[in-house]
Amino acid sequence: MAGGRDLRGNPFQCDCRLRWLVTWLGSATPPAESGRCRGPPHHQGTPLAQLQPRDFHCLVSELRPFQSLPFSSLAAEPFALGGHPGVALAQPFAGACALLEWDQLAGRFRAPTIINGSSPVACHPLQLGGALVVVVAQLGGGSAVWRRAGGPGSRFVRLQALGSGRLRRPHAVASARLGGHWYLGVADSSKGGTSTLFRWGGRGFYPHQALRPWHRDTHLEFLELGGRPALVVCSGTRRPLVYRWSGAAFAPHTDIPHVPDVYAAKHFRLRGHVFLCLTRFLGDAKVMRWEGSMFREVQQVPARGSLVFQPLALAGQRYVILGNDYAPSRVYRLGPGGHLEPAQELLAPTPRAFAPLSLGHRHFLVASSFKGATQIYRHVTVDLGA
Repeated sequence: MAGGRDLRGNPFQCDCRLRWLVTWLGSATPPAESGRCRGPPHHQGTPLAQLQPRDFHCLVSELRPFQSLPFSSLAAEPFALGGHPGVALAQPFAGACALLEWDQLAGRFRAPTIINGSSPVACHPLQLGGALVVVVAQLGGGSAVWRRAGGPGSRFVRLQALGSGRLRRPHAVASARLGGHWYLGVADSSKGGTSTLFRWGGRGFYPHQALRPWHRDTHLEFLELGGRPALVVCSGTRRPLVYRWSGAAFAPHTDIPHVPDVYAAKHFRLRGHVFLCLTRFLGDAKVMRWEGSMFREVQQVPARGSLVFQPLALAGQRYVILGNDYAPSRVYRLGPGGHLEPAQELLAPTPRAFAPLSLGHRHFLVASSFKGATQIYRHVTVDLGA
């Protein structure tokens, strides 16, 4: 008996919905037999009187819609300079790069245009010499490097043209610091183009290495394999190619088997292992793990028209987000051993990039959209036992 009620014989499901009863029983004098758990499996057969509120893991995190920005965007790249975080957004239809920033008075984000251009596909931010530099890769009008003239709010000035005569159809931009120098990689997706590695020379980026011509490359990713810098280049015409750094240049090392027409690759590290998230517009996404000399598949993830498979961290938690064009996008939690565990769906239209952004104790996710409005989600913690 408990409070005049007999709890025996009830098919209790001892999950977060029952935490209140366990809390109440702990504050009273329970009877010798107050009922037992029928589930879930890890509590099955346990008497209610032996449970404690701490036995219930009821705090879960989720992403909730926070703000919709009235424009489409293709790329979204986070940065931080002088303690001021932000996200650079490429808007090919508007012909502009925008800088997402927090409006303290309005309590919302705004995205003023910082650079006007012609069909930018990437606005890649870098901190060089204490200044904010943005590499603008464009389909028309030529790519260029811009630098902010002063502190936050200052205008951007054009520093240099990038890759004149080399870049015909830039598709993606990435950067890394190797041997004390900054390098910039640009994937070129034109039939006659050449993906190129540039090196920072103090006043601009200058051609350092032509990676491979005529392969319609769509993405490149800098990472570290076995203690050495490496580079993964994706292409619509062949399997992804892994390069290793020799100290002066990248040399082809191996390809990634059984995954043709990979659109993009993003990596994460977990317990000393390197994992690669591969996405293909046609076919399921895959998670690969580096095994010392090559990547091997460890998980296949259902996808429907996916062009982004992004690992990231929010509020100290690690996620991988799969953007789909023909189905809801999916958020996965990063489980033990690198296995992806489904967490929630996101109704983000035609996503092309996901970028985390933290402001103090507030954490947000920016989702660019190729055909719809750019979406911002807030990361919140929910108590399922409340």
